[in-house]
Amino acid sequence: MVQKAKILLVDDRPENLLALEAILSALDQTLVRASSGEEALKALLTDDFAVILLDVQMPGMDGFETAAHIKRRERTRDIPIIFLTAINHGPHHTFRGYAAGAVDYISKPFDPWVLRAKVSVFVELYMKNCKLREQAALLRLQLEGSGEGGHGKESAGLLAELSARLAAVEEQAEALSKQLDDDSADAAAVATAAHLERKLTGLRRALDALEPGTGAASTLPAQG
Repeated sequence: MVQKAKILLVDDRPENLLALEAILSALDQTLVRASSGEEALKALLTDDFAVILLDVQMPGMDGFETAAHIKRRERTRDIPIIFLTAINHGPHHTFRGYAAGAVDYISKPFDPWVLRAKVSVFVELYMKNCKLREQAALLRLQLEGSGEGGHGKESAGLLAELSARLAAVEEQAEALSKQLDDDSADAAAVATAAHLERKLTGLRRALDALEPGTGAASTLPAQG
């Protein structure tokens, strides 16, 4: 049974959380509510999330401050953040969102289909990263236990398969980047592509560390 990804929804208004749940329920993932920045930070202490939908305007700790705390923590700094806001003060306000570490910045009211599509991209990336890390960890254990025994060929085969799967994802990312070379591409899409490239670079580095002669006990990324 495939484990579901967790999506963190942060908004101080219950009706907004209910609306987000209705929009994202079709993704069939685990939706976690947080009614404040403080509550969101508590949830992030114990659970791993594929993406965070974060309201900008909240009493007390607002979205920008919450994002700053998330980005300062090593455990959570790589989790994609999508800012949701009911106000739009122009490019400067949007830039502040990206400067706070957001991969996207969406003004309300937003198109439910577009939001669901954007979130699904990060869920898919998260699931692929989890699968690749699991396979790499299994391979590392096999390499450590095989020594000069008969499992060497089996481990080499698994390494080749894992590398091929990662190469397929890298190819998709490269195609996406080429599509965004056009000057008309919006900043959110460019930021998303850059985030994906950083993730894949880290995974490739970890996988390369498992190659014979480089040391099988290399450390893999903890958060994808």
